[in-house]
Amino acid sequence: MTRSTTDVLVIGAGAAGLMCAIEAGRRGRRVIVIDHADKPAEKIRISGGGRCNFTNLHATPKQFLSTNPHFCVSALKRFTQHDFIARVDARGIAWHEKTLGQLFCDGSAKDIIAMLLDDLRDAGGELRLGVEPGAIRRTADGFEVETSGGTVTCAALVMATGGKSIPKMGATGYAYTIAKQFGLDVIEPRPALVPFTFHEAKLAPVAELAGVSVEARVSCGKISFDEGMLFTHRGLSGPSILQISSYWREGDDVVIDLARGRDVFEDLKRDRRERPKQQLDNALAGIVPKRLAEQIAARTHGASRLADLSDAKLRAVADEVNAWRVTPDGTEGWRTAEVTLGGVDTDGLSSRTMEATAGLYFIGECVDVTGWLGGYNFQWAWSSGWAAGQVA
Repeated sequence: MTRSTTDVLVIGAGAAGLMCAIEAGRRGRRVIVIDHADKPAEKIRISGGGRCNFTNLHATPKQFLSTNPHFCVSALKRFTQHDFIARVDARGIAWHEKTLGQLFCDGSAKDIIAMLLDDLRDAGGELRLGVEPGAIRRTADGFEVETSGGTVTCAALVMATGGKSIPKMGATGYAYTIAKQFGLDVIEPRPALVPFTFHEAKLAPVAELAGVSVEARVSCGKISFDEGMLFTHRGLSGPSILQISSYWREGDDVVIDLARGRDVFEDLKRDRRERPKQQLDNALAGIVPKRLAEQIAARTHGASRLADLSDAKLRAVADEVNAWRVTPDGTEGWRTAEVTLGGVDTDGLSSRTMEATAGLYFIGECVDVTGWLGGYNFQWAWSSGWAAGQVA
């Protein structure tokens, strides 16, 4: 087996790993990046429908979840979304804002990958793909890492192997295993930004509406998100559901306003006054999609005329729209989760450098920092990778 020696070994050729390697290389450090996949940055490639939602104009520490919400502040403030946008602009990559500050490439996510790979090459870094990492040992001068391509010794070791989301792309808990080996705690990983599922009786009325979408306000506790929601054959999805899933825990209720921005009780009272012979299902169809309107009417007062419904009855109908309360049975899990909640406990890391112990760094998704949907998790990758790259 071959033996290699380098200053910095980065395990993981995703967004965070490539960013870290570029920055370390620009400081004159010899850098090797290894990844078990045959292609680099696959999560970048598939993101944003192939156009890569590479950051968010509104990124601040407030859009990130962590056991220690202050941990992400240093990295996010020292390498901001504007810093990454400047690199994209300098490369000549055209982009646009879609909604809520989400930035996408006009062309392809491959433009971002090509930029990172060119920057890595220009910084003198070496990329080795199809290389499986194995056992890691501390040495007097740093670390010795066994890989399927031979042994690599390094002064600094950066773990950028991501979390457990999207296992079909090769996601594993390798970073957590290494963290525990070196005495770090791991906050239990769980799927985040993931659709909700229902079982049996609770699923039937939801599945009947598969394909129906609404602009909703979805709340869990004190947290709410105003975005699209989609009924599916398995449960509920869409941006608002994915967002709230990061805050939801088993047994929690979710309250959904299916007609965001409308006071349905007042709308129905007006309709009763102006069109008293109108049926309830038809009145509701002017507020929410027809299939949803018919279902809500069927479980309340059917085809009753508005004139026959008291304020109390209209209020009850309105609550089915403005405050529909459901308790999901679970989520679709790691298979469709966009990111991982939890991970390497930040109590064991420097918020400025991402260093855990002399020469060992953890960056990106494997760390207990999780962003909202909409480019925030890529920004954490860029920021945490940049921070480690200044010192590794």
